[in-house]
Formats: sequence, C-alpha cells, structure tokens
Amino acid sequence: MKIVKNRKNRYRLAEKTYYDGIYRKNQKGFGFVKLEGEDDEIYISKENSQNALNGDRVLIEITEEKNKVKKAEGKIVKILKHEKDTVVGIFQNNKNFGFVVPDDKNFGTDIFISKKDFGKARNNHKVLVKITKYPKKGKNAEGKVIEVLGNVNEAGVDMLSIIKEHGLPYRFPEQVVEEAKKFGTKINNEEISKRVDKRDKNIFTIDGEDAKDLDDAVRVEKLDNGNYLLEVHIADVSTYVKENSLLDREALLRGTSIYMLGRVIPMLPRELSNGLCSLNEGEDRLTLSCEMEIDSKGNVVSSNVYKGVIKVTRRMSYTNVQKILDKSDENVLEEYKDYIKDFELMEELAKILKQRRINNGYLDLNIPESKIELDIDGKVTNVSKYETTFANEIIEQFMLTANETIAEKFYWLNSPFIYRVHEEPDIDKVKELNKFLFNIGLKIKITNEHVYPKEFAKVLEEIKGKPEEKVISMFILRTLKVARYEAENMGHFGIASKYYCHFTSPIRRYPDLFIHRVISKYLEANYNLENNTLEKLEVEAKKRAKISSDREKVATTVEREAQDIKKAEFMEGKIGEEYLGVISSITSFGMYVELENTIEGLIRIHDLGDEYFIYNEERKMLIGERTNKVYKIGDKIKIRVKKASKLLREIDFEIV
Repeated sequence: MKIVKNRKNRYRLAEKTYYDGIYRKNQKGFGFVKLEGEDDEIYISKENSQNALNGDRVLIEITEEKNKVKKAEGKIVKILKHEKDTVVGIFQNNKNFGFVVPDDKNFGTDIFISKKDFGKARNNHKVLVKITKYPKKGKNAEGKVIEVLGNVNEAGVDMLSIIKEHGLPYRFPEQVVEEAKKFGTKINNEEISKRVDKRDKNIFTIDGEDAKDLDDAVRVEKLDNGNYLLEVHIADVSTYVKENSLLDREALLRGTSIYMLGRVIPMLPRELSNGLCSLNEGEDRLTLSCEMEIDSKGNVVSSNVYKGVIKVTRRMSYTNVQKILDKSDENVLEEYKDYIKDFELMEELAKILKQRRINNGYLDLNIPESKIELDIDGKVTNVSKYETTFANEIIEQFMLTANETIAEKFYWLNSPFIYRVHEEPDIDKVKELNKFLFNIGLKIKITNEHVYPKEFAKVLEEIKGKPEEKVISMFILRTLKVARYEAENMGHFGIASKYYCHFTSPIRRYPDLFIHRVISKYLEANYNLENNTLEKLEVEAKKRAKISSDREKVATTVEREAQDIKKAEFMEGKIGEEYLGVISSITSFGMYVELENTIEGLIRIHDLGDEYFIYNEERKMLIGERTNKVYKIGDKIKIRVKKASKLLREIDFEIV
C-alpha cells in the first residue's frame, strides 16, 4: 500500500500499485526495469519510457501481467533519480554549437553543447560532460564540457574514458596514502612475539607472472596418520586497515580492485597492496592463517585459525610449478630441486580435493578467459585463450577449501559475517535450458520444482571434451543466478557447498577484509564477544555486503568493457580475414560466433545470404524459409570479418 500527495498537497491512498526499480535502456528506445528481489524484468516500450535514461531509478505501473508468451509490461510514471550527472563521449563541433555522442550507446540521447560550454574541446576529442538539462518531450539533453580526455586515437584515452564514465576513484586522496605510509616497510618485533611463528617452514606463493599483490601463501605436509596438513596463510590486512580509518573508508568506497588490462585500480594504496601486506618472497609478513587436517577423501577433519607470521620461501609462477609437475624443463627442475616434493604433495592433495568436489556436484564450467597482450603504448598486439594448468587448480582447490572451512566455523559460532551466496537457479530458466539441451539428447532433472548441482554436473561431465562443451557451459552459466554477498548464509550452488565466504583476498576485496576484522575480534576476545559488539557487527555486515555486491557489479562491467574495446581494436586490423568459429548464441536479429581466440562477433540476419531466415526461439535456431537451412548453437562455421569498431565496441562477421 502506498500513500501519495496530490497537487493540493493532500495525502490519499494510492489506487494503483507502483514499483520502483532500475531502468535498462536499449539503443532502439525501449527498455526493461529490474525490480528488487525479482528475477523477471518488466518491458517498457519507447512510448512509455518518459525520456528516462539508462540506469535511472524509476517508478513504474504494471500495465500488463506476464504470461506464457511474453514478459510483463509497464510504463514509467516518474523518474525518481537520474543515475548519471556526467557522461563520457565524443565531441562533434558544428561551429555555433556542438554535440557529444555518449560512449554508452544505450544512454538514450546525444548531448547538446552551446558554444560557450565547449571549454577546450576539439572535434573528435573524448570529453567528460556535466549534464545541465535532462531530455524532455523529444528535446536532447544539454550539457557543458568539464574535462577533455584526449583525441579518440590517443594512447590510454580508451581506458581513461571507461574510468571517467563509471566515476571510478582511480587516484587515492593524499591523506589516505599518508596513512598507509605511516606503517613503514617492516613489521615490528613486538607484533611478531604475539603470533604463531612459521618463518622456518617452506611456504610458497603461486601466482601469475605479473601479479603484484600477493594475498595468499600455502604449505602442505603429510602427517603420520596418513592425513594431510594444509596451511593457507592470508595477508593480515585488518591489522593495518582499522575500522573507520581513512584507509577503511576508501577501501569500502572502492569495494574491490579493478583490473583493466595493464592498468589496475587497487582497493588499497600500493604501499600496502604491493608492499607491507603483499606476501613477498624473503620478507617477514603478518598473516591470518587457516590450518586444516584433511583425510584421504578430502574431508576437513579438524581446523584452526590463528594470527601468524611467515617468510615466503619462494615466489612461484603457475608456469614453473606446472613444469616441475610435468618434469618438462631441466633448468626449472634444477632451480627448484629442493622443493619438488612440496609441489608434488600439493598436486596430490589438490586432486583429492577436486574429486571430492566433483562427487558433491561442483560445477566445473569450461569457459576460458581471454589473454589480451598490449604494447608499451597500450595498443593490443594479440588476443588468445588464457591457458590454465593444474598448477592453477592447486591454488583454486586450496582457496575454496579455506573459504568453506572459515564460513562453516563462523556460521556455527552464529557470528556476524559476510557470506558469498549463490542461490538455486530459477526453475523457469532451467526449463528453458532443457528445451535447448533436448536437441542434443540431454536434460537437467527437476525434482519437486527444485534442481540440485549434481544434475548440472552430470550434463557437464557428459559434454566434456566435445565440440559443444564451451557453448553449453556458457548456456548453463547464463541460466545460473549471479553470486553476491549477504550477511546471511544461503549456501553456494555452483560450488555445491552449504557454507561459503571470501576469506582469501583481503588486499583486493572488501568482504574478505571485513571478515578478517570479525575473526580478529573473536581471536582477541578468546571467542567471547560482548552482545553490543555482535549487534554492531551485524548491522555493519548487512551494510557492507550490499555495498560490496554493488561495487563488484561495477568492476565486472568495467573489466568487460575494457576487454570489448581491445578485442574490437584488435579486429579493426583483421577486416576481410577468414576464421573458423562456433555459433555461441542465436537471436531474432542474427547470431553470435565465437572464434578460437575467444573473440565474439555478430552475423546479422541480412548477412546470412539471399534468403529469409525464421527465428525459432524455443529451439534457439535460425531456419531458412526457402532451403530449410538450419543454424543452431554449437555449429562450426567459417566467417569473414566484415567490420569492427573500437568506438562502438562492436565486431561484425559475415558467412563465407
């Protein structure tokens, strides 16, 4: 029930039900509104959009309820809050006035700039514009140029544009950096004396070659009873980043580090992220450590959490660890000959842990990441599939195990906490997936309107190594819900785990830092926290979980946009070249084809030849009206690169 104020400033009960949500605009003019806690979106036609812009918070009225054929429809009755008051785009000079064409193609309007508001902008400059008037009744938005980012083709302007477009805090305030510098570069002996000292043990970091913020270090030992001792040592960031300090407020504002292809926007200043907190080889470092005894079936039979101090023995790369395990490089084997047994033991344990996960129904989705290589000026030189090895899997399995162990321990303590939550997928979406899987003789079993991870895992096992593996993995990923942070434990569907949190990356993720702080309080109070402390932490956990989820969404969008720009830039130099690809998705306007190097392009319906193709939505197929030629997801086809635009972030293919 809602109360509204009429024009005479009198209050009355609203006769209609209104909902508020975020408007997602399509460049064709229509859009969708996502309501809080709802999976389905409400369709808004262009006529019913009230000139709302992409990202605006709006109040809507439902005009037509959802049915089996189509989504619910609605109309916007009021714009509650414009999401943006600044926009990044390309300045176009028309002598007496100018326009800025926004980078966000769904934004909904070009921005009119009067001559007095040009600033120092020139034609084809990327600019940041302050909106002074929002669009009304067919009129464009108006604005003024407040910053010139550079010419569209200038090195680094593409990434700077994304930073400005999303309002990312890419420079640290001076006071925050000063606070980080006060800790110096060495830890003091008084702090060491209070901790479990592991500096005499062989402890390793295993990361990519270019990693600079090293959160985690590991050690494995075989016990006399045949079990394994797994030690996961995580940088004790909470010792330095105190609650409500300047560092803490800045870290919460950022929520996460963002990785933009050769450019990092870190959550913490480099004095901590690359320095005092990073577990660098040969340096004394403070840790929050989780020690687990694991049996031969991969079960954690006992665990312990403590404040530690370590000195990393060797900083290892995934590449070199894999060479050691494969015995494929004599030089590497010679260099690390004293530690070969350590890595072999890690491999042994990781295989056990992975098998246990597979038995539980863990979803091992085979979706390769892109490896984008840049030159010194930030220009893309190559795009390829990022190759992973079992060395990556070792760290993955150890971190998953530590995250589960910590989450379960603090769940049973009824502690205020931030969990990583991944809920069961929507049954309607699973039924949609089953329509597609039916074409290849597969099915996800639904029991009493519920679905279990093992059912997905069975399908993934069935397609392993087959040509359609990646496409089906991607389809399954789209069916699953998006993971988020919550103060309440709801389990993690994708990992098939009842208890899960993010504990292992406090340098680059705020939820990890927050739960480190909670764990530290428990350790200091010998697990006997006062009620008022617990109540305060409970409130903080809810607030910080919401902020962290929101910031993660922004980071994901930014990282994806950075990749899209560089992939399009790479393909601008490949016009006319031919490649073999796989149809990755099919829509009413064409089909997307993914190449071996992970680049995806669109073949529009009119580029499919000289006949009309009908879109079969249920079976996700395009069928030729005259020849009955069928294009379906997973088909291999040969394509030619028709056009590519870094500015539009688009790549178009055509059938050879």
